[in-house]
Amino acid sequence: MTTSPKLLTVSPEEIFDAYTSASQTVFESAERLTVLNLNTARALMDDGTAAVRSLLSVKTPQDLSALQSASAQPTVEKVLGYYRGCYEILAQGLEEVVKPFELQAAEINKQVIAALEKAAKSAPGGSDVALAAVQSMVAAANSTYESVSKATRKAIEIAETNLTAAAGLPPKASSEPADKAA
Repeated sequence: MTTSPKLLTVSPEEIFDAYTSASQTVFESAERLTVLNLNTARALMDDGTAAVRSLLSVKTPQDLSALQSASAQPTVEKVLGYYRGCYEILAQGLEEVVKPFELQAAEINKQVIAALEKAAKSAPGGSDVALAAVQSMVAAANSTYESVSKATRKAIEIAETNLTAAAGLPPKASSEPADKAA
């Protein structure tokens, strides 16, 4: 039972490509967050200026109360919109960063399974128990990974649903990336 060490490896080029892709995604996400932050800062400055102008025109306590009531809901919506924008950028970035590594892990997993099947065919009698144990461990590891992956995706989905409900916004129609100009 000899297995080439090369069989169970990922090429340096594939690792470099995955690293490069992940790095590019991180920079794109940082750029999108910067644009979101700058746009939010600009909007806050404009809103602050408008609020001060409105305060300067207040003549009675009733006018002040009406001004406060009128400005509360839009402020909450803007804050939730900002957090949702940040969340979407980070979630999409994370998904894109992880994807190449998941593909490599799946490829290595296929190679391990193929090597185990090949070893089972050429193994001496009596070693089926040991090979079955190794195959069982690989299956358990894959099952655990799938369970954690599904739970993570479900947690993300629940967070998106809660954020949407809190913001009073319609649910996301698709998982398309948010606009670069946010």
